[in-house]
Amino acid sequence: MAASSLLTLIDDIAGVLDDVAVLSKVATKKTAGVIGDDLALNAQQVAGVRADRELPVVWAVAKGSFKNKLILVPSALLISAFLPWAITVLLMLGGAYLCFEGFEKLVHKFLHDKEDLKQKHQDKISALSNPGVNMVQYEKDKIKGAIRTDFVLSAEIVVITLGTVQSAALSTQIAVLGLIAIAITVMVYGLVVGIVKLDDLGLHLIQNSEQNSMRKTLGRGLLRFAPYLMKTLAVVGTAAMFTVGGGILTHDIAYLHHLRETTVAAIGFDFVSPMVFDAFVGLLAGAVLVSLVEILKKIKGSPSANLV
Repeated sequence: MAASSLLTLIDDIAGVLDDVAVLSKVATKKTAGVIGDDLALNAQQVAGVRADRELPVVWAVAKGSFKNKLILVPSALLISAFLPWAITVLLMLGGAYLCFEGFEKLVHKFLHDKEDLKQKHQDKISALSNPGVNMVQYEKDKIKGAIRTDFVLSAEIVVITLGTVQSAALSTQIAVLGLIAIAITVMVYGLVVGIVKLDDLGLHLIQNSEQNSMRKTLGRGLLRFAPYLMKTLAVVGTAAMFTVGGGILTHDIAYLHHLRETTVAAIGFDFVSPMVFDAFVGLLAGAVLVSLVEILKKIKGSPSANLV
């Protein structure tokens, strides 16, 4: 009898763990766009800090990210328990925000003069090389800004994950949310460390290698590769924001959901077509939202949005 009860308990635990693994995998896929954007933004936030201060800054932001999730995860569980209808609303708002932010980036990329952007970059470098600049305060401002950005993106990740596990048992919801929160934070900031130190590794290989050696060639390659990696992350992160944001809107708006099914059936590509459709919806939604924000700003008489 005792052995039978033990086997039943083990089977129940195995079932819960299996549910947690499956739902965590689904949640990770759905939050991929936000994770990519989180990675790119955090790597950019650290840019401009002195090489010997990069790791302490990343660690400070990572601690802030953990604190953010300690606030967000219990809040999400409370909403799920007492206001379950609000999850769909939050998901829609989160999807709309992703579309808005993605289109805002495109506006910044294509409507700003390249020479103007280069000049701003040079001004920033000159300011940082000025001994009169308070580097301690500069780092603190960097960290605060990065943690604020992380809070918004972490909220998106938690809400999307909560939408995935909404129908599961409370214990499963807690396990999945906790696992996703910890795993994503460790993964994102671990990768940020690798990205920001990539150029330092390249410089180290060049300075500590014989002339024309393989290590020197590798070091030069890493120095050339680092900026392209940052640009690629930014592009992939932006594209993923449209796909994820548009996917959320398409899933929760009946008309768009039906239109996507019809379109996919007509085209016949079951994997690519939904992603393209979601990205198009996200791009269109972002354009509408950015336009509305600009119109409201003009009506209120405030300056045009700073899309930098």
